[in-house]
Amino acid sequence: MRPIQRRDFLADFGLGFTGLAMGSMLAADGIVRGATTPPTGDCHFAPRAKSIVWVFLSGGYSQMETFDPKPMLNKYAGKTYSQTPFPNPVESPLHRQRFRSAPAEEINIRDVYTKIFPMQVGFKQHGESGIAVTDWWPHLAKQVDDICFVRNMWTTDNDHAAENQIHTGRHKLDETQPSIGAWAHYGLGSLNENLPRFVVLGGPTRTDTRQSIDSYYLGPAHAGVPLKLNDKNPLVFGTRPSGQTARGQANEFDLVAKLNRLTARERPEDDRLAARIKSYELAFRMQAAVPEAVALSQETTGTQQMYGIDQGPTKVAGQRLLAARRMVERGVRFVQVFPSSYGTWDSHQKLKANHARMCKSIDKPIAGFLADLKQRGLMDDVAVVFCTEFGRTPGREERGTATTGRDHHPHGFTVWLAGAGLKRGYVHGATDELGYHALGQGHYVTDLHATVLHLMGLDNRQLEVPGRKRLDIDRGEVIHDILA
Repeated sequence: MRPIQRRDFLADFGLGFTGLAMGSMLAADGIVRGATTPPTGDCHFAPRAKSIVWVFLSGGYSQMETFDPKPMLNKYAGKTYSQTPFPNPVESPLHRQRFRSAPAEEINIRDVYTKIFPMQVGFKQHGESGIAVTDWWPHLAKQVDDICFVRNMWTTDNDHAAENQIHTGRHKLDETQPSIGAWAHYGLGSLNENLPRFVVLGGPTRTDTRQSIDSYYLGPAHAGVPLKLNDKNPLVFGTRPSGQTARGQANEFDLVAKLNRLTARERPEDDRLAARIKSYELAFRMQAAVPEAVALSQETTGTQQMYGIDQGPTKVAGQRLLAARRMVERGVRFVQVFPSSYGTWDSHQKLKANHARMCKSIDKPIAGFLADLKQRGLMDDVAVVFCTEFGRTPGREERGTATTGRDHHPHGFTVWLAGAGLKRGYVHGATDELGYHALGQGHYVTDLHATVLHLMGLDNRQLEVPGRKRLDIDRGEVIHDILA
């Protein structure tokens, strides 16, 4: 049997001890590497945001029942697209240009529903900007003057694999790319070495959506670190293995320390050894820092109520968003928040009841989050992204028993951003009169990625790894119009 080298032993032990977070710190000090050497951690140009909070709502919320009102849907309800005075969107070249089908997979072949389904909720204008927001967002409507809406997003996958696509930029038929959070982690240094740079709250939503937080060829050190909102056990990989006592774990750490000291005597010039010792010290500090960061009980009753933590429907989303604020406040670079579980916004039927319930679950927490960032002066340091994987069809879905909802719709949908480096009280882009196509060039999902990285002082094209050429469409273009 091949003898185990001391260096190999230490690396293996370190990764087993604290998983991805430990690997991240070891990689930062040059001890454990992925497939490539990370950048220096310096920005390519002056950043506008220190941290990003990426809020993802799984399932595909309807653009015309949230942030993109389409009164023509009410006027022509029950008619087909061809019975309106507008061009039939199905006959537009965009219908095929922006859609990639996987013919071997029946789930990705969907009917086009052409009978127009009216809006299921009213809209009102709010704030000095006069931006229209659905009646299902009464709390968020009060923050509209701090929000920048992008109404012309599009993607190419009309199945829920789009959850991975909006985070990686790749269709399920393409080679998998690192997630947007992993790229941010890869490109930037740490603001707080006691905490992970890329934290995940509430996700990934399922095992098959792991791509949304993964780092792939960048190496495991740059993947998102899921945290539980339990200050007694927040790190799912940071507790002692079953059957191991506290003394046993302490003995392991003592052994590593002794091996390091022995080698330090033999090789006092070994800078990598010094870095290794530093990494283990950081790991210990992280074990103390992470529980404190997720200790929501430290917040005042008023703050907890602002996020809706005291109410059942809003408790989960409120807790995760409050934890996100505590993370960026402590210097975490990228926080990815899943306020709801997999597919909960998927409204093939009973859209009115579903969206009314889901909007209520997130409205107060996200509004409280924005208000809290503003009152703490964090809006100048933190950029917020609020998104979903695709929109929903203007036509009424008529499949099986479904007659009161909308199907998946990748051709045009809305996301919004707020905070550092962004225009406020602003609407960018549009869909057609029926809410079907993103007008003009629109923005593929990696335009959003490029914009987020730009806010952090990173040029997405300079982050490309040699030998890993990305498709042009996946590289993305910065949406300069929404920058302040």
